[in-house]
Amino acid sequence: MTRQPVFDANAAAGGKDLGDLPAWDLSDLYAAPDAPEVERDLGWLETEGAAFAAEYEGKLADLSAAEMLACLHRYEKIDMVGGRIMSYAGLRYYQQTTDSERAAFLSDCQDRLTTYTAPLVFFGLEVNRIDEPHLQGLFDANADLARYRPIFDRLRKMRPYQLSDELEKFLHDQSVVGATAWNKLFDETISGLEFEVNGEVQGIEATLNQLTDQNRDTREAAARELGRVFSANVKTFARVHNTLAKEKEVEDRWRKMPTPQTGRHLSNDVEPEVVEALRNAVVEAYPRLSHRYYELKRKWLGLDRMQVWDRNAPLPMETERRVAWPEARGMVMDAYADFSPQLADLAEPFFDKGWIDAAVTPGKAPGAFAHPTVTDAHPYIMLNYLGKPRDVMTLAHELGHGVHQRLAADQGELLANTPLTLAETASVFGEMLTFRKLLANAKDKAERKVLLAGKVEDMINTVVRQIAFYDFECKLHAARSEGELTPDEISALWMSIQAESLGDAFDFMDDYQVFWAYIPHFVHSPFYVYAYAFGDGLVNALYAAYEEGAPDFQEKYFDMLRAGGSKHHSELLKPFGLDASDPAFWHKGLSMIEGMIDELEAMED
Repeated sequence: MTRQPVFDANAAAGGKDLGDLPAWDLSDLYAAPDAPEVERDLGWLETEGAAFAAEYEGKLADLSAAEMLACLHRYEKIDMVGGRIMSYAGLRYYQQTTDSERAAFLSDCQDRLTTYTAPLVFFGLEVNRIDEPHLQGLFDANADLARYRPIFDRLRKMRPYQLSDELEKFLHDQSVVGATAWNKLFDETISGLEFEVNGEVQGIEATLNQLTDQNRDTREAAARELGRVFSANVKTFARVHNTLAKEKEVEDRWRKMPTPQTGRHLSNDVEPEVVEALRNAVVEAYPRLSHRYYELKRKWLGLDRMQVWDRNAPLPMETERRVAWPEARGMVMDAYADFSPQLADLAEPFFDKGWIDAAVTPGKAPGAFAHPTVTDAHPYIMLNYLGKPRDVMTLAHELGHGVHQRLAADQGELLANTPLTLAETASVFGEMLTFRKLLANAKDKAERKVLLAGKVEDMINTVVRQIAFYDFECKLHAARSEGELTPDEISALWMSIQAESLGDAFDFMDDYQVFWAYIPHFVHSPFYVYAYAFGDGLVNALYAAYEEGAPDFQEKYFDMLRAGGSKHHSELLKPFGLDASDPAFWHKGLSMIEGMIDELEAMED
């Protein structure tokens, strides 16, 4: 029901003395967990869920067009009220996941929402039993109802995989002690881990950040400590992955889904062959992208062999610069304004109205995200900002999500949510705008080289690494369908994709085989990761069209973001003359990365 945040696992963090970092003001949702409005809304949900079912269950096929529209509006209101409650509970929890009161409040809200919305399960099941000619007749009779056609289309894609009403209701009720509970166990375990590096005890964010430290000994110490702690907890992480993968396999089997990936493709509203074309194009390009770049980086670092703690090392000519928060804000806002003053206007309230939580604090969830909350409120952005130049790119990325979510909100609660394949469009485009602005202002060749190398690394992390993650998940779920996996067996699957994706420049330390353990996407959103590569390739193609002076580009771009989830990716890309089903589309996006590596190689001459 609730639109969940999806964590950006590559978000970095690093430094101090960064200025006044903003914190969330959640009062736009609720004043406090014990505010009377929380109980009021929960009570309304209980009553309205039962009333909705009493009025409509067993009767959807007999509704007139006007009656179906009224039914949808009531359903949408229930979705919005429930979304507001869960957004508030979830955001408070992510601020401090080790706080037992916040965890209990989130769990209680989830339990009550699951109970109160159980009567609504019939809705999707009955929609899928309506004859197509009758449904089309309703759309033909009422233009306002026809606007919701994409909702019906997406629901009806599940028709071949729908279970009995009784089983669907059971799965709904059981979810709070299934995947939701295992997700929480993972979050609480990760947030509670402690790592000691150079005599200092710290959390996972600060430790992961040290993998980008200038000092190689510090990077090695952080990598080995991460490996040690992950290995010490690997049985818990293996249990989480085994259970979630098995639960998914059982449900997929009952639904007769052909592959473990099918559910993700359906929710993304993307065809399997499009994802396969993307995956194949990226894997085929590994030697031209990551292998070639990391060989360059090995030479820059003066190493005979790269170790895993060198993958995201700063370049030797890179300064240990920390970007204070006001400067970061200025960089991103200037880049947004250069593209369109409207884009900057949409981004401005995030900084001034308590819509960003930026500081690293004890127990705070790692990574970064933009949560859309509900369409009658506004998005919230979470960062772990510690001042590295890449943190500026993370800010640009999440701000792009936030702007996209604001624009799409006009579609209403049911149509605003963008499929994951397109959800990364504005975020990656915002990064690209910021990068191009910084590149244009580079003072000399050395600064340009650092910027180019940083962007290539980010794109490799977004494209190559995420497709490698996707391949790991495919292998993991396939292997789990054959039986329980030991931690060593999961680690072997992880290592089987590492050398292939990273290339011959690397050696792998002991304990690197357990680094699968901390990736939140594998737990929260199985097979989500290809959306990053999809978004990067799409934006590269879009940006090329922008640079080539495509007519009315800004207007078309905003129209695409405003569409939210109301149109298929093929419709949204058509005004730009782009087609994601064409393999050449993906090769064009990858060629932009190759071009940057070409320029870096030319700088060696």
